[in-house]
Amino acid sequence: MSRTTQQLFNLTGKTALVTGGSRGLGLQMAHALGEAGARVMLAAHKADELEIACAELQDAGIDARWVAADCAVEQDLQRLVTETLHRMGDIDILVNNAGATWGAPAQEHPIEAWDKVMALNVRGYFVLSQLVGKHSMIGRKGGSAGRIINVASIAGLGGNPVGLNTLAYNTSKGAVINFTRALACEWGPYGINVNAICPGFFPSKMTAGTLAALGEERLAAAAPLRRLGDDEDLKGITLLFASDAGKHITGQWLAVDGGVSAVVGA
Repeated sequence: MSRTTQQLFNLTGKTALVTGGSRGLGLQMAHALGEAGARVMLAAHKADELEIACAELQDAGIDARWVAADCAVEQDLQRLVTETLHRMGDIDILVNNAGATWGAPAQEHPIEAWDKVMALNVRGYFVLSQLVGKHSMIGRKGGSAGRIINVASIAGLGGNPVGLNTLAYNTSKGAVINFTRALACEWGPYGINVNAICPGFFPSKMTAGTLAALGEERLAAAAPLRRLGDDEDLKGITLLFASDAGKHITGQWLAVDGGVSAVVGA
């Protein structure tokens, strides 16, 4: 007998690890997973921000904890996985969200800044996925072995409006999209689903420079829905990719951008 929609989206008994989870899109996704019943482990660089975010989730009735970790540092990622497994058990859902950006014309872009963006946005996703795959997902018996959700960006789909010089960020997010496809193909036989979300413009600390440079009103006007993303707009796709409602979806990316990526020549 088939399950109801509510049953398919239910994450009770699942454990989710969310990087970059102390604020912005990561915290929004953590709320979505916790509201559906998952236990949530938050990871980010700053302990004080994690403590505040964790308290916010707990106040909402979510079983939430945190580990401070630099997701560009392999040793930190190893410790993050070890502590999560020790404190919360197997990791059912991994959300790779921690990221960095850098704005500079390509001819002036510092090499060290390029390396910093790639280390966090690409290498960090790979290292953490590998660790979680080896130590928690691969080899599980029966049913779904796990879900991996990579946060990419519509910046990974092409270039930018004139005046927005984020070459390293765009390149890294394009890599995340194909990393998602390739890993989904390789790990599908293990019962692991791997998908990506490509957010458009959402007000956040990370996008503050972009919004200031291009103007929030201008960006909203360029979207068919005439708005920027808000603090609810990633919840639905997060639950679809994390739950059995999306059990036959893997290797895919979905833009959540108000229609910006659908505009010809955008």
